[in-house]
Amino acid sequence: MKSEILAIACVALSLRSIVSMYSFSGFDSPPMYGDYEAQRHWQEVTINLEAIRWYTNSSNNDLLYWGLDYPPLTAHHSYLMGRIAKSIDPRFVELHGSRGFQSRSHKTFMRLTVLLGDVLIYLPAILGVCICIDKSFQSKSKLFSFMLLAAYPGQMLIDNGHFQYNNVSLGLAAAAIAAILHGKQYIAAFAFTLALNYKQMELYHSLPFFTYLLAECIAQNSFRLFAVKLAKIATIVLATFFLLWYPWSGSLQAVAEVLNRLFPLGRTVFEDKVSNFWCSLNIIWKLKKHVLNHHMALVCLGFTLISSLPTNITLFRKRCKMGFLLSLFNTAIAFFLFSFQVHEKTILLAALPALCLLTWWPNEIILFLDVSVFTMLPLLERDGLLAPSLACVLIYHLICKCFCSETKPSSELKAFLYISKIFMIVVVGASLLIKAPPRYPDLWPLITSVIGCAYLVLFLVWGNFRHLTCTCRTVKIKSM
Repeated sequence: MKSEILAIACVALSLRSIVSMYSFSGFDSPPMYGDYEAQRHWQEVTINLEAIRWYTNSSNNDLLYWGLDYPPLTAHHSYLMGRIAKSIDPRFVELHGSRGFQSRSHKTFMRLTVLLGDVLIYLPAILGVCICIDKSFQSKSKLFSFMLLAAYPGQMLIDNGHFQYNNVSLGLAAAAIAAILHGKQYIAAFAFTLALNYKQMELYHSLPFFTYLLAECIAQNSFRLFAVKLAKIATIVLATFFLLWYPWSGSLQAVAEVLNRLFPLGRTVFEDKVSNFWCSLNIIWKLKKHVLNHHMALVCLGFTLISSLPTNITLFRKRCKMGFLLSLFNTAIAFFLFSFQVHEKTILLAALPALCLLTWWPNEIILFLDVSVFTMLPLLERDGLLAPSLACVLIYHLICKCFCSETKPSSELKAFLYISKIFMIVVVGASLLIKAPPRYPDLWPLITSVIGCAYLVLFLVWGNFRHLTCTCRTVKIKSM
């Protein structure tokens, strides 16, 4: 078994390494470049300035040029990577002088830092999820699950292609999921707090974690046990926050500056075309003309909470591990569809719990994973990553075909899956072959956004239905 797991990990790393050879976000695109430069610039800032200055605008830290806008754990990670970068070549992180630095050696270094995150955090965490699913649900399909989680195209295309470190936050979230499935609530609280302090988008997963852990506390036999368990979880969360935020803890103004960077309500509801409800609605009813920005933020908050409530109420009333996974899936989709300032990459937060559910509903979840990559295609095309995107999706389907050959959908579902896949292939092909008219230069990204939004709404309904009808008993899974 160990040799098979090692072989799968090597295949996953090989695919990521091949994707890493392609272009990245902002390549040769001055003056702002892209996410690659943002991550490099954060390394520059963190090793050249005191921690309390990392989120403050100054002559040495122009926040309009990729100012830090992720929580402190990202900043600490950037500092660590920056120290290593400086030891290799000081030009990588020279203050002011390194903007837009794009040498071959620097690209190799940056790509290796992402692979390091895969090796140390993401792949071990998803392997832990697979093992815990195996133990919790009496499954014999660890290898099946690990292969499909490790080879998911979306995560590798964004992290190893576009360039980000989602593997760190997703890996920490996966570790928290594994801890929940294994009944280790304190470890889950610690791991998820780390994930939330790496990327604030982990708020997409926060409601199910809060609901499940609170329900676990309430389920104790006495008030004393309830109070003790709740106090321990609260202590773990607060202590972790305090340690990570310690450099800013001495000044309320410094804390406020960090929070202002993390939640930039001055921005509009969306920037790039994204497959959520507000971007689709904006096509026929211009939101900026009719709704003030701060009012729009409140509207987004209301819609997000309302759409997330059913699955979390069900989880609270009927606490179980299967329900927890479904609640993560449903809540993440609700946040993606209705929250403020959504980016294309945040669909990965819905993909993680979807991958955990793949064993039970392979046909539906594989379609969802296809849709998740489909919604990111305009971004990947801009980055020059269309060829590896199509190759990774094709490889993933071949892997799924090998592992899921025994799973036969109903005739209705089979027809829907077939039509959906053909439809997405036609849209992708048309977007490549037919140039958008000059009057509507964003025609194809908008079409992709609307189609993606429609599918995500369907999956939100499907996921809530599955959760509502979930029997919450131990499920025996046939070996594949």
